[in-house]
Amino acid sequence: MTQPLFESSIASLPLLGRGKVRDIYAVSDELLLIVTSDRLSAFDVILPDPIPGKGEVLTSVANFWFGKLSHIVPNQLTGIDPETVVKTEEERAQVRGRSLVVKRLKPLPIEAVVRGYLIGSGWKDYQQTGAVCGIQLPAGLRQAEQLPAPIFTPATKAEIGEHDENIDFATMESLIGHELAVKVRDVSLRLYREAAAHARVRGIIIADTKFEFGLDKDGRLYLIDEALTPDSSRFWPADEYQVGISPPSFDKQFVRDYLETLDWNKQAPGPKLPVEILERTTAKYREALSRLTGQA
Repeated sequence: MTQPLFESSIASLPLLGRGKVRDIYAVSDELLLIVTSDRLSAFDVILPDPIPGKGEVLTSVANFWFGKLSHIVPNQLTGIDPETVVKTEEERAQVRGRSLVVKRLKPLPIEAVVRGYLIGSGWKDYQQTGAVCGIQLPAGLRQAEQLPAPIFTPATKAEIGEHDENIDFATMESLIGHELAVKVRDVSLRLYREAAAHARVRGIIIADTKFEFGLDKDGRLYLIDEALTPDSSRFWPADEYQVGISPPSFDKQFVRDYLETLDWNKQAPGPKLPVEILERTTAKYREALSRLTGQA
């Protein structure tokens, strides 16, 4: 495992922007370099301590799913080695194992969320309204219960530090058009079902996940950003799952639980994390990679 990378510095390429986790550089008019850092965000605040190896794990998991699900929808990958688009050995070390050279596509202004279980904001919505994002559900469902069938619940993208906002399908149609909205919904549900079936065999329940999509100049739909990682999904160990409680997760749940014990207002700057929390979080990310893909 390499040294943790909190923020990349690729001087040989123009920096286009930094997200919560990823730094994006322009390679050409057709290509982008995406560097997945070890930054960790919780409650939409970027924390000051990186999680060692997180960027490499996220990249490996995403690459696994991009390959496995490419028969459903094309994706952003180009197959170009990221080390060939930067100039110096220091830059090559920064991108090694944690970066992708991807097609430069036009991102859709929505996040495509699929829920297979009743948890998180969906559980809160259901308790208040009996529905999730306008989709009526049977009465009497309990926390973490599997839904009768997976549901598609889109959200708008928020700026860093802000919260994504759940929207209904009609609002999504008004943003991207009926035909594209239907295609995104259908593709997202198929991606989730196939991934969830694979993960279940490997001892992981994918409770929910979010996808992002982009269009090329001809209007063709592509899967972009990341796919089915511990950052974009809620992974539960199948052998510890039970209805009625929030199961443990293969992600930053240790960090969230620790932060909830602090006198912190969930505004930037975030607090520093103890070594034990960092190590346990790293172990969970690695375990998710190992279980899902068979990679060490």
